[in-house]
Amino acid sequence: MKKISLLLFLLTSTLIFGQNNAETCEIVNKINVLVQAEHFRPKPVDDSLSVFVFDNLINELDPSRNIFLKSEYDEMAQKYRYNLDDLILKNDCSFLNDIKSNYVNGLIRTKKVLEKIQNVPIDYAKKDTIRFYKKSFSFYLKKEDIEKVWIKKLRYQILDDIADMSDNLDSLKTNFKSIEAVAKNKILTNEICRFTTLLDSNTKQEEKFYNFFCTYFDPHTAYFSDDSKNSFMASLSKEHLSLGMTVNLNEKNEIIIDEVDPNGPAYQTGQIKKGDQIISISNQKETLQVSCSSLESISTMILSETNKHITLTLKRNSGKSFDVYIEKQVMKDEENSVFSFMIGKESKIGYIKIPSFYADLDGNSRKGCADDVAREIIKLERDNMKGLVIDLIDNGGGSMEEAIKLAGMFVDSGPISIVVDNKKEKVVIQDPIKGVIYRGPIVVLVNSNTASASEFFASIMQDYNRALLLGSNTLGKATMQTILPLDEEKNTDFLKITINKFYRITGKSHQFVGVKPDVVLPEFYEDIYQKESDFPTAMKNDSIEPFLKYRTYVKRNLIDKIAKNSTARLADNYFFNNIKKINLKIDQLVNTPKAELPMTLDAVFKQKKTFDALWTEINTFNDENNPLDVYNSSINQFLLGAYPTDKTINQYQMDNLKTNPYLNEAVNIINEFNGGIK
Repeated sequence: MKKISLLLFLLTSTLIFGQNNAETCEIVNKINVLVQAEHFRPKPVDDSLSVFVFDNLINELDPSRNIFLKSEYDEMAQKYRYNLDDLILKNDCSFLNDIKSNYVNGLIRTKKVLEKIQNVPIDYAKKDTIRFYKKSFSFYLKKEDIEKVWIKKLRYQILDDIADMSDNLDSLKTNFKSIEAVAKNKILTNEICRFTTLLDSNTKQEEKFYNFFCTYFDPHTAYFSDDSKNSFMASLSKEHLSLGMTVNLNEKNEIIIDEVDPNGPAYQTGQIKKGDQIISISNQKETLQVSCSSLESISTMILSETNKHITLTLKRNSGKSFDVYIEKQVMKDEENSVFSFMIGKESKIGYIKIPSFYADLDGNSRKGCADDVAREIIKLERDNMKGLVIDLIDNGGGSMEEAIKLAGMFVDSGPISIVVDNKKEKVVIQDPIKGVIYRGPIVVLVNSNTASASEFFASIMQDYNRALLLGSNTLGKATMQTILPLDEEKNTDFLKITINKFYRITGKSHQFVGVKPDVVLPEFYEDIYQKESDFPTAMKNDSIEPFLKYRTYVKRNLIDKIAKNSTARLADNYFFNNIKKINLKIDQLVNTPKAELPMTLDAVFKQKKTFDALWTEINTFNDENNPLDVYNSSINQFLLGAYPTDKTINQYQMDNLKTNPYLNEAVNIINEFNGGIK
């Protein structure tokens, strides 16, 4: 009976793949037509595209090299690795059917092996080692070795899970037999469940193929279905459909409800509490078991604008599981909204956090990032603000219109950027708002995750000497995208496409290289954060001949002098010097090639404790500076009285700033600015 079911499954899969073949080619050719016409720097569809798309698709399907056999990979590579371009141009996309068919066969084959391993003991006394690869490696799997390869992988996972159970190695060894049985059952059950999910998943491999085709042209061009387009647009707004709760991963990699917003739909069910564990998530069409689904698929299920009705299966205090139905509501995303504080009763320095350059997409009210910043500045000015810190740390960008508008609020008049299109025509963006909203000294905080629109704004502030930039080198994205339909009549498939590159008013560009702050400070993980330069298809840096005239706010030598003083002041700073030391340890663990690890509990336990010790060192690392005096502006204090539900997040934000060493130095710089200007 099982053989008949499997045969029917494979026949049905082949039939479905065949039906999708024409549609796949139609969409990919529409993408190509649009790219060739509108992309800033289109490339020909040739062998280079074939290799890029094929390699990325195969790596996506089998990153650990334990699904495809070497013989299967070699056959596919011979047929398609250099020929996808020719097949696409001939409207023959049957190669995707072939790749998917091999993938399904591999999943079924692997699942059978896992089910067999579930019923046989693993020999932990056998001498063996394991090696970890940072980048993809060659396909090597032979049919006769599948069970051996998976036993090796599972053996390490089980030992790793056991090492996580206690800090007492002797206790783990004494109770090894009983805890091994529990760990093995859990890990194998999750692996089998994961493969079942992959086989049953409705996720289209076609969409992955479209996106690899798109990212060949540059990292930011992407295919959008109607659903993914709506979710992307929602991410650019501070208001979107939400369950009204936040979740975290605990030390056991379980998804736990961290906070429940009293104004949101999750709270209104009356059934959900902080600390509940999410077991499964359903959108009424598909159910994901959390233990064996990817974080990406879980996140998509929760955040998708299409999934307005969600059923959560929860467990509380290891009790019985229960279902809760929730209908999403439009809510303000507090973590993605501008907020402000005052610092110091005497210095009176304002602080404004801009998490992203969100926009008012409906255009019915002034809800964009720039207007929100303006409102916070007015509040701070009423309390006689003498300097301003604008925090763009971890601001990944957003609406360029909002960034242009905000820059115009701080630049009196003049050009703020040069935009170049695919015809190499230059358009100068002028300050859209005459005059300035605030004239005092400004420090802008940036880091490795400051990207796109936030880099654009920071570079303008730097070029006009309107602010001193403090922090780490930014990401390095200086291109602009727009969303276009592939077919205006259907309006179901879209392309986010790079259409422009922007340059600074100096003629230089931060594309690929990032914006370098005036005062460079280290940050945790700076050597492992992904930058624009890490993408193989990222556009390289260049510059254009400067031709603009503009008037800077202050003399450059004043900013250089204050930056030099700051660098000297921080030369012996405990916090920043120790970040450098910890980053060396992180780099050694993550980026340095690893020696083979013996497959013993002792070796795995030692490795685990090394990682745990570093993680503890990072999380418990405190700044020795005296806490800053952070408080609400008088208007915001009044508003908290009217909206008491905002007090919790307000206090959390305030507490995080009091010992922030970057903010501490920004305060020092502004105080020196005020002394230097007088």
